[in-house]
Amino acid sequence: MVHDVTEPLTIEVDQIYHLACPASPPHYQFNPVKTIKTSTMGTLNMLGLAKRVRARMLLTSTSEIYGDPEQHPQKETYWGNVNTIGPRSCYDEGKRVAETMMYSYHNQNNVTVRVARIFNTFGPRMHPNDGRVVSNFIIQALQDKDITIYGDGEQTRSFQYVSDLVDGLHALMNGNYDQPVNLGNPEEFHVKDFASHIKALTKSDSVISFKDATKDDPSQRRPDISRAKREIGWEPKVHVDEGLRKTIDYFQSVLDEAGEIIPTGPGASRPQA
Repeated sequence: MVHDVTEPLTIEVDQIYHLACPASPPHYQFNPVKTIKTSTMGTLNMLGLAKRVRARMLLTSTSEIYGDPEQHPQKETYWGNVNTIGPRSCYDEGKRVAETMMYSYHNQNNVTVRVARIFNTFGPRMHPNDGRVVSNFIIQALQDKDITIYGDGEQTRSFQYVSDLVDGLHALMNGNYDQPVNLGNPEEFHVKDFASHIKALTKSDSVISFKDATKDDPSQRRPDISRAKREIGWEPKVHVDEGLRKTIDYFQSVLDEAGEIIPTGPGASRPQA
């Protein structure tokens, strides 16, 4: 079934994993109104469905609800530091209001809800034009193109492998805890160091180049996962390097088939099929 969540859906289900929404900044900024609709109208429609059929619903929220955080690492109790009218706000604020909707339906209509705040995730089957750090750096490095960093590279990110995220979502959905839970890998990298690491893993001749920073790019990002460990018995199992090697092999196979790939830049860009 292919369906636009901004339109109502009638179906019989026991559980709803509401993952709908572009998460790459160039993609969600391409059509910010549609991004907002997905997080608002889409979430309302899925909550309406959950209410009607008495299904349990999990929302994939995001670390972006913390904005450019003044607390580090970020705990679920932190309310965030978000620009409500910036280029990223269509995604950040959309997810924040989606969380509000989840708990409003829970409190008023007894809908059983789960909220996962997902931090940067990577792995095979990512789109080569995803436009985020892991895919861009690997695609550039494998082609010996310049590895582009937006800003001075001192900003930090934390990266989790996709199988760990899937395990976390399943544990959260089927557990008994109903408050927001961070799902991410607490291992933290400066972006410039991560670029050098990708270059070394790929044995690339790429040059690391620095360009103007993007607006409202968070200066730091690292999850506190003590709640996930305590409440759902989850923590990442796949080391970043192990995941990167699998992802590099995947992107190499994509390049072997496609030939040259030009990574997506920081500006708004239509998602490709």
